[in-house]
Amino acid sequence: MSLRRVRAIARKEFLHVLRDPRSLAMAIAIPMLLLVLFGYALTLDVDDVPMAVWDQDGSPASRDLVSRFAGSRYFLVRAYVRTYRDLEEAIDRREALVGLVIPPDFGGKVEAGRTTPVQLLVDGSDSNTATIAIGYAEIVALTHSQDVTLRVARRLGAAAPRAPLDVRHRVWFNTDLQSKNYIIPGLIALIMMIIAALITSLTVAREWERGTMEQLISTPVKGTELILGKLIPYFALGMLDVLLAVLMGQFLFHVPLRGSVALLFGMSSVFLIGALSLGLLISIVARNQLMANQIAMVATFLPTFLLSGFMYAIPNMPTPIQVITHVVPARYFITVLKAIYLKGVGLEIIALDATLLTLFGVAMVILAHWKFRKKLV
Repeated sequence: MSLRRVRAIARKEFLHVLRDPRSLAMAIAIPMLLLVLFGYALTLDVDDVPMAVWDQDGSPASRDLVSRFAGSRYFLVRAYVRTYRDLEEAIDRREALVGLVIPPDFGGKVEAGRTTPVQLLVDGSDSNTATIAIGYAEIVALTHSQDVTLRVARRLGAAAPRAPLDVRHRVWFNTDLQSKNYIIPGLIALIMMIIAALITSLTVAREWERGTMEQLISTPVKGTELILGKLIPYFALGMLDVLLAVLMGQFLFHVPLRGSVALLFGMSSVFLIGALSLGLLISIVARNQLMANQIAMVATFLPTFLLSGFMYAIPNMPTPIQVITHVVPARYFITVLKAIYLKGVGLEIIALDATLLTLFGVAMVILAHWKFRKKLV
């Protein structure tokens, strides 16, 4: 292999990217735009759930309960209604996601130390948000119930009841339970996979469409040299994208990076080589830019978004789908990124995922080289 010929091919690709604003925008601007859009728009945090209240009692006890909901970070009282019809209309118009109904005799029963029911109506059209909102409401109601029980016991001169369990939770790695702290590392993998495969999926196909591939074939350039020369410029652009994404995550989204920066970039380079080689393989097989672009989107975006654990927990998927996820390389890279970002672990903990990513990169390089040699014959 001649380094001189590799350098010449790499220089040619660098010049092509620099002279083509669309390629440069795809390589740099689009990843940053996607990171900003996904980073701000994609969130799994459920705060300020809109609530409508029908307080049929109007007593200090009922107002105290409503204030508990209004004072929490989870609920935002949007409306006070007087009938069930008004409550239903508020939910139908999306003015409220939940409705709190307090019965007329609520205050009297509370002061007497008796159990009193409170109704919570929830819009289940968004099942995930509704489930989280119900959990929040149960926590607020349970806390208020414990405070009321303690207050009544003190007023009656009885001993304060003691809970059979004293549960004190401690959250590791993502103390504030902010979804952006694990979404942003996943976004880095998603963007790298899509962009890397897209930008390289056009390289060889473009040579065939423009008729320059025959000229390259007639030169002493070997298949290995051509593939390596075409990968080097896009690898440099990909690592620049990783650097910009890490900086944006650190300073724009304030995502903590607790692990080794060197390990992060090292694993990113391994994954990037595999993703670029996959795009090059698609370009070699397709020999058409439009088809290569479409195949790259289907082969990278959908599996990475749906089957990598980025959006949906893999253990919650059906067993056949869980088996399929093992061939999605982004699954292992997202695991590595989250471990480095949030847990600050070393290579000894992520050794298996790192090995599988390395195998993916090596396999893609070998397949691209083998397929390209087959086309030259």
